[in-house]
This record gives sequence, C-alpha cells and structure tokens, in this order.
Amino acid sequence: THLVSLTASFTITEEEKAKVLYSHAIHASGFFIAFFVSLVLTCVVFCIVYRTEILKWSFCSKNQEIQHELSQNHKLEHSQFYSADLFSEDVIMNDQVIDILSLEESGKMLQALEDLEVASLTRADADLEAYRMQICKEVIAMMMKNMVLSHSLFPHVEKRMSSIFKKQFLAMEKDIQEEYERKMVAITAECNLETGKEIEAQHCKARHANEEAEEFIKKMNEKPAVEYRSLLDRLHRLEQDHLKRFLFVKQEEYFAKAYRQLAVMQRKELHHIFFTQITNATFKGELKMEAARTLVEDYSTVQGDIEELMDFLQASKKYHLNRRFAYRKYLIRKIQLRHSQASALINAAATQIPSLISKMARAGHLAEGHLGMLLDRAEAEINSVKHKLDHDLKQEKQKLRQKLITKRRREMLQKKEHWKEQLLLGDPFKTAKEISHYLSHWKNLLSDHTIEFEELTEKLDNEASEELKELLFGLTEKAIEELKRVQCGVFLQELVKLGVPKVFLLEAVEEHKKEMVVKHEHLEREECDVSMAAEELLQLTRQKLSQELETSISEQKKLRSWEQSVFMQLLSLPLSLSEEELLKMRQELHCCFSQVDTTLAWPKIRARTLLQAFEVERRNTELLKVDQNLTVTTKQQHSKMKKPGSRNRNKIDTLNKSLQDKILIYEDSVKDENFNKVKNELLLEKECQLRDLENKLGEYIAASAFQKAVKKSQMLELYTAIISVQALLFEQLNASKTLSKLECIQILEAHNPEIEELDRKLEYEMLHKESAQQQQHLMSRQRWTPDGLGLSSDAVEMNADRQVTVLLRQAMNKCRQFINLHQQR
Repeated sequence: THLVSLTASFTITEEEKAKVLYSHAIHASGFFIAFFVSLVLTCVVFCIVYRTEILKWSFCSKNQEIQHELSQNHKLEHSQFYSADLFSEDVIMNDQVIDILSLEESGKMLQALEDLEVASLTRADADLEAYRMQICKEVIAMMMKNMVLSHSLFPHVEKRMSSIFKKQFLAMEKDIQEEYERKMVAITAECNLETGKEIEAQHCKARHANEEAEEFIKKMNEKPAVEYRSLLDRLHRLEQDHLKRFLFVKQEEYFAKAYRQLAVMQRKELHHIFFTQITNATFKGELKMEAARTLVEDYSTVQGDIEELMDFLQASKKYHLNRRFAYRKYLIRKIQLRHSQASALINAAATQIPSLISKMARAGHLAEGHLGMLLDRAEAEINSVKHKLDHDLKQEKQKLRQKLITKRRREMLQKKEHWKEQLLLGDPFKTAKEISHYLSHWKNLLSDHTIEFEELTEKLDNEASEELKELLFGLTEKAIEELKRVQCGVFLQELVKLGVPKVFLLEAVEEHKKEMVVKHEHLEREECDVSMAAEELLQLTRQKLSQELETSISEQKKLRSWEQSVFMQLLSLPLSLSEEELLKMRQELHCCFSQVDTTLAWPKIRARTLLQAFEVERRNTELLKVDQNLTVTTKQQHSKMKKPGSRNRNKIDTLNKSLQDKILIYEDSVKDENFNKVKNELLLEKECQLRDLENKLGEYIAASAFQKAVKKSQMLELYTAIISVQALLFEQLNASKTLSKLECIQILEAHNPEIEELDRKLEYEMLHKESAQQQQHLMSRQRWTPDGLGLSSDAVEMNADRQVTVLLRQAMNKCRQFINLHQQR
C-alpha cells in the first residue's frame, strides 16, 4: 500500500454588495464632453491626412490611369507573333474606325486616325512576315520533292529530311514566340517604370507651382486670382497631355524595334536550318556533292524571287493602306464640316428667340421688367433643347455604332471565308517544278485580296459616314423644329399676352424663316465648295501615292540589283573556298540581304518619335525664353514699384501673360522645318543601315579570308616539316645502308605522281585566281552602286604577292630538287 499526499490550494472569496448611486447629470455631461473631444481630434486627424496624402493618392490614381491608357494604346502590339488567323484581328481592328467617326471628339479625330494607321501598318507587317515564312517553308518542301523527281535524292531520304525540316521549323516558331513574349514583358515593365518616373517628376513640378500659386493668391483679389489659377491648371493639363503623347510614341518605337529584331532573327534561323541540313546530308553521304551544289544554287535563285515577291507585296500593301487612310481623312473632314454646319443651324435657330424678344423691347412693345424674365426663360429653353439634342445624339450614335460594326464584321467575315476557299486552291501549285507558278499564284492571290479588301473597306467607311450624316442632320432638324415650336408656341403667345401686336410678331417670324432659308442655302454652297476642294485634294493624294508606289518598286529593284552584283562579285573572289565554307558564305549573304527591306510601320513610327523629340526641343527652348523674360520683367517692376499693392497687381499681370505665352507654345502647330528635319534624318538612317549591312558582309568575308590564310600557313609549316623529316630519314637510311640507293629512288619515284598532281592543282589555282582577279577588276569598273552604296574595293582587294602560294611552290620545288639529287647519286 502506497500513501499519496495530495495538496489543494483554496481561494476563499467573499461577495461584497455595494450600492451605487447614479447621477444622470454627471453621466450626460461626461458623454457630451467625450463626444466633443473625440470629434475634434477626428477632424484634426482627417485634415492632416487630407493635406499630406491627398496629393499622393491623386498622383497614384493619375499615374495608374496614364499607365493603363498607354498599355491600352499598345494592346495591338501584344498580339501573338504568329497569327493563327491572318484576317480576324484585321477585321476587329477595322471596327475602331467606327469609334473614331462616331464617338471621338471632332478635334481628336485625326490624331486617333493616325494612331489607328500605325496599328494597321504594324498588323500588315505581321501578316507579310507570316506569308514570307509560309512561302519559304513550302518552297523548301517543293525543292526537296523536285530532287526526288530528278533522281538526285532517294525518296526515303527526302521524307526524313522533310520531317526534320518540319520539326525544326516548329521549334523555331516556338522559340521565337517565347522570345517575343519575354521581350514584351521586359519592354512593358521598362516602359511602366519610365512612365512612373516621368509622371512623378511632372507631378512634383506641378505641385510645386501650385503651392507657390496658393501663397501668392492669398495676397490678391478674387478675380485676378481665379484667372491666374485657371491659366495654371490649363497649362498643367497641356503639359501632361504632351508628356503622355511623348511617352506613347517612345513606347511605340520600343515595341516596333523589338518586333523587327525578332523578324530578322526568324529569317536568319530559317536560312541556318536549311544550310545546316544540307551540310549534314552531304556529310552523311545521303546527298551527293553535285546535287547539293545544285540545290543550294536553286535555293539562292528562289530566295531572290521570294525577296522580289515580298518587295512587291510590301509596296502594294503600303500603297493601299495609305490610300485607305487618305480616304478616311477625307471622310473626317466632311464629318467635321457637317458638325460645324449642324452647330451653325442650331445656333441660328436659337438666337432667333432672344432676337425676337429684344426686337419687341426695342420697338417699345415690351416693358423693361418683362424683358429680363423672358430672356432668362428663353436661355433656359434653348439650353434644354441643346442638352436633349446632345443626349439623343449620343444615344443614337451608340445604337448606330453597334449596327455598323455588326454589318461590317458580317461582310468582312464573308470575304474572309471566300479568301480561305481561294487559299485552298493554292495546293495544286505545290507540285514539282512549279515553284515559279506557285510564287506567281501567291502574288496574284494576295494582290487580289488586298484590292478586294480595300474596296470593301472604302465602301463600308463611306456607308458609315453617310448614315452618321443622316443621323446628325435628322436630329438637328428635330432640334430646330423644337426651337421653332418654342418660339411660336411658347414665346409668341407669351408676347401676345403681354400686349405685343400679333401682326408685328408674325412679320418678325416670317423674317426669321427667310433668314433660316438663306442660312441653309449658304451652308449648302459652303459644303459644296469644301467638298469639291476635298475631292480634288483626295485625287491629288491618290496620284501622288501611285507615283510613290512606282518609285518604291523601282528603288527596291535597284537595291536588289546591287545585292545581286555584290553576290556575284563575292562568288568570283579568289578565296579558294571549300564546299562547306562556300555554304556558310551563301548563308551569310542570304541573312544580310534578307534585311534590305524596310517594315511598313517603322518609318512612320520613327518619324513620329523624331517629330516629338524635335518639338520637345523647340518647346523647351521657347519656354526657357519666356521664363527668362519673366525674370527680367519681375526685377524691373520690383525696382520701380514702391507700393506692395501696385507691385502685386503688376506681378499677377506679368504672370498671367507668361502663362498665356506658355499655353500658346504648347498649342502651337508643328513647324514645317521639323517635318523637313525628320525626312532628312530618315534618309540618313536608311543610308547608314545599308552601309552597316555592307560593312558586316565585308567583315565576314575578311574574317573568312584571314582564317583561310591561317589554315594555309599552318598547312605549309606542317608540309615543310614533313619534307624536312623525310629528307633526314632518307639520309640516315642511306648512310646506315638500311636501304639501298635503288630502294630510296623507288620510294621517292612512288611519291612523284602525288607531287605532280599537287603541282597541277597549284597551277590551276593560280590561273583561277588570276582570271578571277581580272574579272573582279572589270566588274569593279563596271558595277553599279546605288547612292554610292556598293561593296568597297578595299574589302575585295587581294594580296598581289600571294605569299602562301609562292612559299608552297618553293617547297614543292625543293622536294623535286631533292628527288633529282637522289637519282644522280
């Protein structure tokens, strides 16, 4: 038995009953005091938070709004690099013109249209790049099938190589797509960071100006202060708008540059895949050397045809897009004219009501007390009619927009289905020995598609413009009828009640009707004159675009001629290239020459960026002059004025004048000299691009020649060492009597045919080099270089001494002398 001790702790509590006597007066007073103190503290805290945080939150919201707007503006650039459907996105993009024609403010229509034009050019570049890749891949497949039919390649080898081509093309597309997505993410992050910094700097500048203005306004009267504050706010809005525009075009350039880099990378990779597979097949013996040489030559010829086709398609697409947007500018001018005419008619009808009232008052038929009351009532009625017109116009435009977009998409999708059927008909052209027909089919098909699409787009744009015209003038007529009803049904009766003679009123109303008829006729004549001028301008623009199309095709053909000339010169260089080295050189040539084209969107985007940069530079210079003049004027006034009141009045006048000057600088139109500077800069950049390509090609050829010389030098050293060792070995063997003199002669004579063969090859190489140099000299004298851009003669000159060849001949002569000496012994 175990004894366990337990210990328990107790706490004894006693309940105490206490009686509390409540005092309602003290309780109520304490409650009110606490409530009042907490209310005061809360108000103080909210005031502090408001003063310190409201600007921060305002900046954050504005920054987010601006970044969202810029990202929305670039949403078209974030489409997939490879488009599974070449038409759907273009159809959706064309819906935006309805928004521009129907919903945009008339003052912003042209800017919005220009943004849409750049987006359409970017989309056209994507389509053309997709066409290029599809054509190149299908042409390679056709060439492989032709090799089978010409018995230069076994069918099973062709199937295996075609399968490898397909896999590598798919892998290439996947890699390019991933690289595209990485670039888009990186550029977007960089642009957002840059936008945040620029907007924050602009906001800090505006906040500092507002704080200074607040301190100064406290000392001024209310009216000058309100005007100064209004001008300052207007200036800040203009600064922010121009900053947003500048950031937008810069980001646009970043995206365009990245897209061009990816397109060039893709073209290079396609050439690399082709030449690598040909090299591997030749190395494995699956493709004979002669067949490989023929295949590569055919590939070069076909690539030239493809580049010529793409040049034509690009020039044609540019022409049709420029024609499309010239017509849309024409429609926008007509819409702006209609808006101004509708506004003029409404204002003319509206002014007749107060004019009638004032006329009755001047004739003495209306008391002074009734005049003010009737004018106020007339203003209210007119504002009500105008407000209803704006509301109805907005609602009806929204309905019409949906109707127009639905109709537009339906007709474009029908056209798209028709195109798909035509594309399927291209399969019969993918047969053997029909590459030229296949390319011709693509040219005709895409040209017809472009023409049909532009005709459909122009028809739909015109129909949308006409329906918007009917809507605008229909609602305008209703508003005018409503104003007439107000005039005749409300104010006419009111004036009769006030004792105005009815005959006098009816005469005034008849005069107003005649004035409206005259106004209508005047506006119709004005519309006719403006429309004729706009149509003449449109026709001149179209003629200019046709001339630019011919010039563009001609200049591009000259560039391709220069390209072919350079290609032939390089092939004729006395480089003694092996087959593998020749393949690499051809690949490098194709990679360089595939960059001679220019994208559709890049010149427009680059021009916008340069124009914005020149305008920013001009504005900054003029704004600096305004600030300097303000400083000088302020110092002069401070020294002249003694009284603080007069000094403040002069200062506010000077500040207002300075703000007005700055506003005029921001609102000033773009200078013509900046357009000329942009044009010259673009030409210079194009010339530099071609020179860079030429220099890059020259560097590659020079590097190849240097590597070849190094290899020959190493081979010569090795050959000389072998001959020396061989001579020493024969001397030792002869001296030691290991081999007899006759045996040595037999061994040397056995090697004599090899030496003679090597000598013949050396003679052939020297003759080939001399003839090639003569041909090179003739071609360099006769060759054509566009604008001075040709392969520089320094890049292709060869060393006249030919030291490696001379040393090799000396070594062979020594070897022959050595054999003769042994024979004489």
